Amino acid sequence: MKTLLNRVHPVKGFVYDGDRLIRDTAVVNGAWIEVDVRPRKGSRGVCSGCGRRGRTYDTQAARRFSFVPLWGLAVALVYAPRRIDCPRCGVKVEWLPWCEPGGKRPMTIAMTVFLSTWARRLSWKQTAEVFSVSWEAVYRAVASVVAFGLAHRDLAGITAIGVDEVAYAKGHRYATLVYQLDQGMRRLLHVSEGRSVKSFLRFFVMLQREGRRLNEDLLGSIGFVCSDMWRAYVKVIQKKLPGALHILDRYHIVANLSKALDQVRAREARQLKAEGWDVLKRTRWLLLRRRKRLDGKQRWKLRQVLQWNLRTVRAYLLVDALQALWEYKSPTCAGRFLDAWCRRAMRSRLDPIKQVARSLRTHREPIINWFKAKKRYNSGIVEGLNGLVKLRFRKAFGFRTFTAIEVALYHELGDLPKPRLIHRFC
Repeated sequence: MKTLLNRVHPVKGFVYDGDRLIRDTAVVNGAWIEVDVRPRKGSRGVCSGCGRRGRTYDTQAARRFSFVPLWGLAVALVYAPRRIDCPRCGVKVEWLPWCEPGGKRPMTIAMTVFLSTWARRLSWKQTAEVFSVSWEAVYRAVASVVAFGLAHRDLAGITAIGVDEVAYAKGHRYATLVYQLDQGMRRLLHVSEGRSVKSFLRFFVMLQREGRRLNEDLLGSIGFVCSDMWRAYVKVIQKKLPGALHILDRYHIVANLSKALDQVRAREARQLKAEGWDVLKRTRWLLLRRRKRLDGKQRWKLRQVLQWNLRTVRAYLLVDALQALWEYKSPTCAGRFLDAWCRRAMRSRLDPIKQVARSLRTHREPIINWFKAKKRYNSGIVEGLNGLVKLRFRKAFGFRTFTAIEVALYHELGDLPKPRLIHRFC
């Protein structure tokens, strides 16, 4: 055991003195391994306050530190920490290189990173069951790794961000998520409870604080912002990033048009049913899906529906005509096409379609900005990342506190740096 530890986990200034198998029927596999650690002869301890070496003041009682399990057996390092008589800090407990500063947590850094790595693949509950630890131990391990990553991550060079809200509990409880959308670096930057102006402003407060620490203008480098039409987000973007291109892309526009089309269809279907006609029966997905995704039978049925002079057919043709907008490359030509389509929609006498047309006129500039950005950034990327967020929620069957949600999302999507290990465990 000492040979293995010296190979995979050597600790400078310390020696693995002995190991023993402790039989205990109360634990998994009926036994666990203890490894004694002692200071190397002639070595002086390092002060946990200032990092200087000092003479030993006294020795505390032995402590156990959980280590990475071996062959299904729990492993613990046993060490009696020394207290250092530091000329600068006074009497301090020595710094232990295998655990966090202070040595108060009964878990080594290796075990912390080991549990947090598995917690990304499994749920926290499953990780706790597999490695015979408590759920709280897994949570503390993940929180420790996330805290280290947030303190050491690099926020310089952010040029594009996306913001959206996601529901994390019943009762309209939302979280505001801010992502970095740069090519080659797409990650979660900030999590905040709620979807109000204050929720989004907390991201800029954090960014300004980091900018002062680094003596850099992190806000000035952001040139593109993707969001939906939520007023709180639009208001903050106009105030904090007036020089950035605010992009409203096809994802939310197509979603609103599909909803308007479905409203027209449902209203007319009820009216026709009352009159004894079933022309629009079972046609919802025929009208909402793209034509290229329909099979031969479905296309034939769609052609039969389009022969009728119905409000639903007029709405469908309007929605289908707007798809040509996304083929343009010139912002000027795209703007002219959008204006013409809105004029046509406002004369359609279809209230749901007219409501969408008013919204498009109001948000004309953010829509055209998508073409100015050369179609590089869009909210489809944000919705894809939101899908991973919802997957994390389903995997855990929900979280009881918002703090746990923050830790889980940063751990899953933050792309954070990990604590440096003496050895990398595969």
